[in-house]
Amino acid sequence: MIGSGAAGSVFAAYLRRGGAELYLVDRYKAHMDKIAAEGLTFRCKGEECVLTGFHTANCAACLPEMDIVILMVKATQTDGVMPDVMHCVGPDTVLVSLQNGIGNDEILMKYVPAGRIMYGAGVIGTELCGPGVCVSKPEDGIQMFFGAVEKSPQTDRAGKYLEECFEAGGCHASFEDDVRVLLWKKAVTNSGYNAVCAVSRMRLRYVMDNDWGMKLLMNVWKEGCAVAKALGVGDIWPLIEADIGNLRENLGDYYPSMAQDAVLHHRQTEINVLNGAIARYGERLGLRTSSPAYRTTTPTSTGWRTVKLRAPPPKGGDNHIQRHQ
Repeated sequence: MIGSGAAGSVFAAYLRRGGAELYLVDRYKAHMDKIAAEGLTFRCKGEECVLTGFHTANCAACLPEMDIVILMVKATQTDGVMPDVMHCVGPDTVLVSLQNGIGNDEILMKYVPAGRIMYGAGVIGTELCGPGVCVSKPEDGIQMFFGAVEKSPQTDRAGKYLEECFEAGGCHASFEDDVRVLLWKKAVTNSGYNAVCAVSRMRLRYVMDNDWGMKLLMNVWKEGCAVAKALGVGDIWPLIEADIGNLRENLGDYYPSMAQDAVLHHRQTEINVLNGAIARYGERLGLRTSSPAYRTTTPTSTGWRTVKLRAPPPKGGDNHIQRHQ
């Protein structure tokens, strides 16, 4: 598992519960040291367990040859980590991107053949509470999906193994013949609530309860769906529309990852591999993605241009986070 922050740790927890032997790699030394010494504390569905038996490292270059390498670093960091990752990649190693965004498979094809690449995503809310402690949310609806860029004996073997381990670990998983519909559905959904929550500094529930916030979300989603349809992925709008109520109910009370990156942690976001990627595909196809969330969430020399929305503060604290450059 290359990148063992919040999402990587939660994915690893499900896989470990399902019987997988795992090496966790992350630059967060305190987190890796805590897991190595005491195990990974995993909170899910109101329960807590401590998972042990992980191998940990701060760099992939020191790992032995792996059967499967799962990429969970930020998509913007993939090219930067791949020289070290290639030290543990053998002639039959399968690379699996479960990262956010669109186009991660194209990056990996610079390093290994398409027949040794899988890609997918998880419909999971994750949180890293501190070194050695991760949380999986919500209570229901958690799922993983992935598929091969090009089917081969290696990807068939890896896909079935991951599906079995996730399922045995308590996370519904599906190894898909064509994962593009589900991947684009997640990417377009993310491009809406991640970006709008980041620029408005609001939790998702209050964006969705605000007329202008909901209008902006709908515009972003429908423009992204138009791009997916033009690319030949299919009509994903019915899938997104059917999930709107679940989004508010299950993910409404905390900040999506992009808002956390931009506002809480002051670090680079994945805007370029989500909204930026969809906008670039649109441009190639002659489709203009004119929604403000596609046009105003790109960092500039003067900071982030934001959309002004208003909502009541949530229980337990202010809904708005102060704007940071």
